[in-house]
Amino acid sequence: MDRAQKEAVVGELDQIFTDSGVIVVAHYTGLTVAEMTDLRLRMNDAGATVRVAKNRLAKIALSGKPFEEMGDLLKGQAVLAYSEDPVAAAKVAQAFSKENDKLVILGGTMGGTVLDPAGVKAVAAMPSREEVLASIAACLTAPASDIAGAVGAPASNIAGILSTLEEQAA
Repeated sequence: MDRAQKEAVVGELDQIFTDSGVIVVAHYTGLTVAEMTDLRLRMNDAGATVRVAKNRLAKIALSGKPFEEMGDLLKGQAVLAYSEDPVAAAKVAQAFSKENDKLVILGGTMGGTVLDPAGVKAVAAMPSREEVLASIAACLTAPASDIAGAVGAPASNIAGILSTLEEQAA
C-alpha cells in the first residue's frame, strides 16, 4: 500500500469516525470467511457496516477526535462495526458475539463517549431509532382514536336503539 492509498484510507476512516452514531471495536481472530460474511450481511440488513482497517491508520484518523482514547482498543485483529443509527451496529455485534465466541467486543464509542464492553451491551439493549419513532407515533395517534371512538359511540347507540324499535314495530 503506497502513501496515496494510505491517505485515502485515513480519509475514509476519518469520515466514518465523524458520521457514525455508534462504532463498535471487536477482535475477530479465528472467524472463518463464511462467519465474517454472515456478520457483514447481518450488519448490512440492519443498516450498519463492518470495516477492517490497519490499526495504525485508524489511530491516525482518530487523532484530534473527542474519543481519541478509543485508539487504545485497536490492537491485534480488530474490526470496526459502525452505523448512523446510534444502536444498530451495537445490537448486531452483541447478538453475533453471543452466537459466536470468536467475535470479542472490546468497546467502542457513541456520541463522543468511549464505551467499554458493558457500555456496548447497554447500547445494544436500547430501542432502535425506528422503535422509538413507532412508540412516539403510537402515543400521538392514541388520543385521536379515543376521541373518534367517543364521538362515534353515541351514533352507534342510537342506531342500535332504532334497529330494536324497528324490529318491535314489525
